[in-house]
Amino acid sequence: MRIQVITVGSTGSVAPYTGLAHRLLAEGHTVEIVTHAKFAPMVACCGLRMQPLEADPFESLIGAHSSLSSAGHPSNALRSPQREALRSLKSLRSLVRTTEQAMLSLVDAIHAAVDPKADLILLSTMAAPIGAAIARYHRIPTMGVFLQPDVPTTEFAPCTMAWQGPGRTNLLRGHAANALFDTLYRTANRAVHARLGVDHRSAHRLRSVRERSQWPIWHGYSPWVVPRPANWRPGLHVAGYWWPHECPNWQPPTLVEDFLAAGPPPVLIGFGSMMPGDPEELGQIAAQALRRAGLRGVVQSGWAGLSVVDDDVITVDEIPHSWLMPLTAAVVHHAGAGTTAAGLRAGVPAVPVPVMTDQPWWAARLMRLGVSAEALPCTELTAARLADALTRTTQDRALSRNAAAAAVRLAQEDGAGAVARAVAALG
Repeated sequence: MRIQVITVGSTGSVAPYTGLAHRLLAEGHTVEIVTHAKFAPMVACCGLRMQPLEADPFESLIGAHSSLSSAGHPSNALRSPQREALRSLKSLRSLVRTTEQAMLSLVDAIHAAVDPKADLILLSTMAAPIGAAIARYHRIPTMGVFLQPDVPTTEFAPCTMAWQGPGRTNLLRGHAANALFDTLYRTANRAVHARLGVDHRSAHRLRSVRERSQWPIWHGYSPWVVPRPANWRPGLHVAGYWWPHECPNWQPPTLVEDFLAAGPPPVLIGFGSMMPGDPEELGQIAAQALRRAGLRGVVQSGWAGLSVVDDDVITVDEIPHSWLMPLTAAVVHHAGAGTTAAGLRAGVPAVPVPVMTDQPWWAARLMRLGVSAEALPCTELTAARLADALTRTTQDRALSRNAAAAAVRLAQEDGAGAVARAVAALG
């Protein structure tokens, strides 16, 4: 089959699809990833074809999210409540506008990238509203390949809200979350129908059509981490994780190898594509916390541009989680879906520092799975709190045992294979 995989967003929204696409390639399909141009090296080193999207609004979008999230940071405590409320309201309005414009900017890019001769298009969560409309116009079958649960259920709250256990109100929360998501695509949805020259149908109506037709969605996380809800409709599947494909030419930097060999396993601190506050302040918090806890550290610079220079601490650029995380004593991260998965796969306990959207939800899952003692929201992060959390995390043997057991369980799953078998059944 001729397959396109369309995904947009940050590194964590792209990397897992390299593993999924590579598995489909190995099964004999012709596969092309459609994503932002800056990820071309990541895709190319996996031996995959790529159709680049020149539109890439996500750094500005994440900046707007982070601005709103940082409004309650302890460093703002001396400001008046009225001033902080006004600042938060302005940030929220800016966030909505930025998000709408981000989705709109993707319309022409995805429209140009879709191959009318494709036999199947696989769509990530954020690409689905635009990609599904274009694929339907070309009469190309589609499937959802989502990294987070999307359809409302009584068994847990939507992943964009705080974790809640089973209860009927979760259905209301889920429908409210989807209504907000659809609203953010309102302008883009009108634009894509105008480009195609077809009658406009609202994002909410299109979602209803997908649900009634039992549109297939495969979720790329472990059924052990988040079990499939019993009240989900047919067509919704929990496949297991599809791991980023390993670049065969990658070699670890000598600096990192030498550092790891020079002492006990360090703590990895990294926030990926997040920008949780001032980078200099965040770097100081990291250095002070490691010093107080008496631990060595590897700090990943990420999109925030962190840089820590201290005894027993090094700063590195992007390094594959699958190589580095298993060599650490613990991981401090933002609890994005991809990084959460990588930490579980590595078998090391975590200190989640959630910033926005689904991250508090995944952080709560880590605590419920017994691989994290506590979450430290970025708005509450201080050197003292991080040092205490690191001390507890690295000394609690139960956390280490649970994390090691999680890695064993995940190693037995084959999420990419489950999707590959579903695709084969279509042919």
